[in-house]
Amino acid sequence: MKFRKEYTYPLEFVHDILKGKWKAVILYQINFRQRVSPSQLERDISGISQKMLMQSLKDLLEYGFIDKIVSKDYPLHATYFLTNKGKRLIDALDIFQEIGKEYVFTPFSRMIIDEGKIKQGSIEDQD
Repeated sequence: MKFRKEYTYPLEFVHDILKGKWKAVILYQINFRQRVSPSQLERDISGISQKMLMQSLKDLLEYGFIDKIVSKDYPLHATYFLTNKGKRLIDALDIFQEIGKEYVFTPFSRMIIDEGKIKQGSIEDQD
């Protein structure tokens, strides 16, 4: 993961860690399931490739937002879960989720959605 040499605000650093399409979604799914395998995450997150999922999990592990348990039995099986640091991020992601719901369900966003610029998922199902 590439980082800038200088940051003006700590928020910029957190943004650089979480930027991209998938990391916040992965964190949200791990929080929803509590403990989850990579294959379950791949099924839960529509459109994510296995390569991107594994890279994102590696990054989230590296920065201590998630941890994993690897079984010693064959076949090997990994289970991911949020650390305390990851649970703190969920509070922030919940705010983003609420703002997103407000935005997606406005008449203006309906126009954008209808034009195909935003795909509406099952946001209501995430409560």
